[in-house]
Amino acid sequence: MDIAALLTSAGINIAVCVVLFSFYSVLRKQPSNVNVYFGRRIASQHSRRIDLCLERFVPSPSWILKAWETSEDEILAIGGLDAVVFVRMLVFSIRIFSIAAVICITLVLPVNYFGTDRTHTIIPFESLEVFTIENVKEGSTWLWVHCLALYIITFSACTLLYFEYKRITNLRLLHIVGSPPNPSHFTILVRSVPWSSEESYCETVKNFFSHYHASVYLSHQMIYKSGTVQKLKDDAEHVCKVLKNASLEKTCKPSFRHCCSGAGGTNSFKKISNEMDIVDGRMGNSDMHLETTTKECASAFVFFKSRYAALMAAKVLQTPNPMLWVTDVAPEPHDIYWSNICIPYRQLWIRKIATLVATIAFMLVFLIPVTFVQGLTQLEKLQKMFPFLRGILKEKFVNQVVTGYLPSVILVLFLCAVPPVMMIFSSMEGSISRSERKKSACCKVLYFTIWNVFFVNVFTGSVISQLSVFSSVTDLPAQLAKAVPAQATFFTTYVLSSGWASLAFEVMQVFPLLCNIFQRFILRLKEDALDSSLTFPYHTEVPRVILFGFLGFTCSILAPLMLPFLLIYFFLAYLVYRNQIINVYITKYDGGGQYWPIAHNTTVFSLLFSQLIALGVFGLKRSSVASGFTIPLLIGTLLFHQYCRQRFLPIFKSNSAQTAIDMDLRDEHCGRMEEIHEHLRLAYNQPRLIDDASTPPQSVKHHEDMDSGQSSSEDMEKEGK
Repeated sequence: MDIAALLTSAGINIAVCVVLFSFYSVLRKQPSNVNVYFGRRIASQHSRRIDLCLERFVPSPSWILKAWETSEDEILAIGGLDAVVFVRMLVFSIRIFSIAAVICITLVLPVNYFGTDRTHTIIPFESLEVFTIENVKEGSTWLWVHCLALYIITFSACTLLYFEYKRITNLRLLHIVGSPPNPSHFTILVRSVPWSSEESYCETVKNFFSHYHASVYLSHQMIYKSGTVQKLKDDAEHVCKVLKNASLEKTCKPSFRHCCSGAGGTNSFKKISNEMDIVDGRMGNSDMHLETTTKECASAFVFFKSRYAALMAAKVLQTPNPMLWVTDVAPEPHDIYWSNICIPYRQLWIRKIATLVATIAFMLVFLIPVTFVQGLTQLEKLQKMFPFLRGILKEKFVNQVVTGYLPSVILVLFLCAVPPVMMIFSSMEGSISRSERKKSACCKVLYFTIWNVFFVNVFTGSVISQLSVFSSVTDLPAQLAKAVPAQATFFTTYVLSSGWASLAFEVMQVFPLLCNIFQRFILRLKEDALDSSLTFPYHTEVPRVILFGFLGFTCSILAPLMLPFLLIYFFLAYLVYRNQIINVYITKYDGGGQYWPIAHNTTVFSLLFSQLIALGVFGLKRSSVASGFTIPLLIGTLLFHQYCRQRFLPIFKSNSAQTAIDMDLRDEHCGRMEEIHEHLRLAYNQPRLIDDASTPPQSVKHHEDMDSGQSSSEDMEKEGK
């Protein structure tokens, strides 16, 4: 690929971005699109009013200024700590790649360009390989420039990572201490409750915690079977019971005959219904406790009198058998993924293995489109495989589009199917919270994209040679050193197509916009019936940002021409995503900044991987000095990573005892503990059980300890009846 093909790809993407950004600045001002572009404001302010004026039809950069001026505290209040962490990822990327771009463009790029004695042509017709490290001849003394640039980038990245980790850790601690009392701090989730033929799960939980945690145990709430399958089963059982009771009740027959005679049909039908309800109530009350018992899961939410007590109970091993009475910190009430809450604990490891196998199989199947895309980048092999395209491919513009723009676009289209599939796999895995499910999907998408976008593209030059690379594993480092610089041009075009264009489509919200048009003008739905509750897609955007960081670190000294395009992407992403957090996405739960450890670990892996490739390249170029100086850099990066794991990571795993005790003492001094305990009674009600009239009322009641002066489970069942 030459510079002209790269500029063609850049020009197409710039045109797409300009057009879509201009359309967005106009469409966001239209009253009919308020629920698409201002969903968060509608949810928080309950207002859909937009002033009507001619300015609505003129593109303007006002949204860019608003996104730039919004402070981090406002982002924290609007989107929570997860949104702040995501913005900090972009800030870190802008800072480190600004340093890398300055160093590599001023030092490394000239060395690469003049690395061999060759006749250079006009810049637009120069091959991109001239600007990579491949153009440096073997044994060149100028390779110390690459080694120096690698040192500067690594030290800068580690320094910025340390301060970002420290800053986000402090924000997490302030978020925990300064937030209102959270029911999850007083609650643990208990799974794998042992079954007993003598008592129900409810009584088993009550007896266990009343005995072993008597001084701190407050109450508990059983979890009942729910979901689509259970709802269909319950509805079928209810219909069968009604039909059975109607056939046994003799008083229904005269009313039925009277109804058929034609007089007073409506009143007779009401009489039948009322009588059936009375019969159902009279016969059902005796079996209500049995029905409730059969619908109980071997799981429960257990509430404690203090945060410290709940924290200790969640982390300690309850019995010598670790497969029974499994405890964990409960998610926030709005964060619970109720569909997985009743999954037996013994099935989780099977589910995790099954989803791992399915993910690997999906990654292997995805080799087909990736190898096809790589075939497009090699024009000679493409002409041999498809001889009828030779005439078309001789056209200069078609040649540039096919080799510089089309491959990355096709790959991006195929990758659009990955996040939904990974979200399904994460749901099948058994995550008990929505944030945990999205975090698991984020990791899966990240591993998938790094593997398919980077490694598979590096190793698959064509469909024919896709498996030859795995024939010799011992030569893998040397093959990476040869293949990565050769594929750097493809990664540059991928940044343009998947980066710049994706931001334009993100801000446009194409799919919600089309749905809004269909619902408003085709289905004629009213404004109040239109759904605008979108949550931030961390499982798609976090992997994309981290992937581009991985490509930037890997290709920084190998192909520095990528860095300016990458830096432009991070600047645009900073503005676009801040705008989306402020206006579009609704925060229903907060994961507490759990995405930063993922970003930190992947960044360190990117640094180590770039150093390994540099070590291999220096070996191929026969530069023993540069190779020798790269080894201490590897060791230092590993030590830095281990220090951060010991210093910061435990804070993201669990709350500290000191923090929990200080918060408990503060609430006790303020006299808020009783109010917090009362709020726990309604915090973890299952949504389906509340709305389902066929479910016994006591299914949403708390079963409390009688010694604490509160109602027992039997009293609540009587009240429900």
